Amino acid sequence: MVTAAGTAKNADDDGHATGAEAAREAVRGDGRAPGGRPPGGGPLPRPLLRAAVELYLDLHAHPELSGHEHRTADRLAARLAGHGCTVTRSVGGGHGLVGVLRNGPGPTVLLRTELDALPVTEATGLPYASTTPGVMHACGHDLHIAAVAGAVAHLAATRDTWRGTVLVVGQPEEETLRGARSMLTEGRLYERFGVPDAVLAQHAAPLPAGTLAHAPAGGPPLMAGSVAVEAVLHGRGGHAATPHLNLDPVLMAAATVLRLRTVAAEATAPAEQAVLTVGSVRAGERGNITPDHAELSLTIRAFTEEALDRLAAAAERVVRAEAAASGAPRTPEFTVTARSPVLRPDPALTARVRRAHEALLGPGRVLDLAGSAATEDVPHFASGGPGGPGGSAGAAGSAGPEAAGAVPVAYWMLGTTGAGPWRTARAGGAPVPPNHAPGFAPDVRAALPVGIEALAAAARQVLDPGPAGAREAAS
Repeated sequence: MVTAAGTAKNADDDGHATGAEAAREAVRGDGRAPGGRPPGGGPLPRPLLRAAVELYLDLHAHPELSGHEHRTADRLAARLAGHGCTVTRSVGGGHGLVGVLRNGPGPTVLLRTELDALPVTEATGLPYASTTPGVMHACGHDLHIAAVAGAVAHLAATRDTWRGTVLVVGQPEEETLRGARSMLTEGRLYERFGVPDAVLAQHAAPLPAGTLAHAPAGGPPLMAGSVAVEAVLHGRGGHAATPHLNLDPVLMAAATVLRLRTVAAEATAPAEQAVLTVGSVRAGERGNITPDHAELSLTIRAFTEEALDRLAAAAERVVRAEAAASGAPRTPEFTVTARSPVLRPDPALTARVRRAHEALLGPGRVLDLAGSAATEDVPHFASGGPGGPGGSAGAAGSAGPEAAGAVPVAYWMLGTTGAGPWRTARAGGAPVPPNHAPGFAPDVRAALPVGIEALAAAARQVLDPGPAGAREAAS
């Protein structure tokens, strides 16, 4: 996912340090999140927040790439088990895990967090920066994990205020858009653990830390759908000194990339939003050898399934035509590796969750959010995977939350930008490093407590009130 941002500075212009020690002081003396009014009868306990910060710092320092999230899953599993969850590992084809916190009869709410990091070299200068070369939590998934763990801790400590089941999904491989599908189809998530009454998720965003943002009712989709493609162009390798005997796939790839850049403009109406990005070109090992093939990785993003289909077909046509024009000895390979539907949060559930967030933070700190061309695979949890809950399909299949048997989803953004960097950027100064950037660094002191409370408050909108909760509502 690509709509997170933060600050790479070690101190904002209010003098607030953002190093490891300051991060551990993420709460005020009363244990209350900055500006927050947590549900469940009082402020978040200081030990709970300190434990969440410690988890965040550890995860940020030890990121793991998609498909390799073993240590991260271990840490989350241990926290969930410590809060009374029954934890199941290896749900799906990777390191997916499920924690189940049962508290009597009632609805089931699914809290989802991602586990994976990105192949980015961190350049924040933070004392808790990544210790894994070339890998960084540059999209906020470490913040999401810590918030989920904190929310479960809070719900577990206030069992007398709610009834039902909390289902925590630690999803691997979100960045490759494969993890949700794997947990639902290979892991048979809903068959084994039950279809939830609602799915809740949040994501770090380049908004002021301490704020939340929801898609406005009746607005456009919150996020685009996407298609991920791997293409292989075949040439004829040989010595660089004899180009007349070779067929250079690097030139073929260069021509293909240039032509692909025009696809979105040519295959969509001016008012239709669509993006096609070639994010990776791989060919050869040395300058004196003509390789025999080149590989392209591309992503297509659009706001309707029809547009995604049309753009994917146009991209395949370009790849095949450029190979034919170059006289390629073999037909190129064009493989859809992942597909994610458009993200349309459920209006009714979103309205309930938004009201809870406004009661928590005040209406001024709950913002409207325009649609984004970023993509997520969380919509698969709405439909239970292609074909409905528990269904299955090939990599190119798709099913939106409007599918039969859909599960309502609420998805919101969690602001992560500290006050100093936000004011500087607004005044025309240095922009805030976005997520996926080497300088990405959330203001954990302000963002994490609100992230914990936001999830817990949203979960309570789905769960039944317990005896204490019923008394509070009556009063």
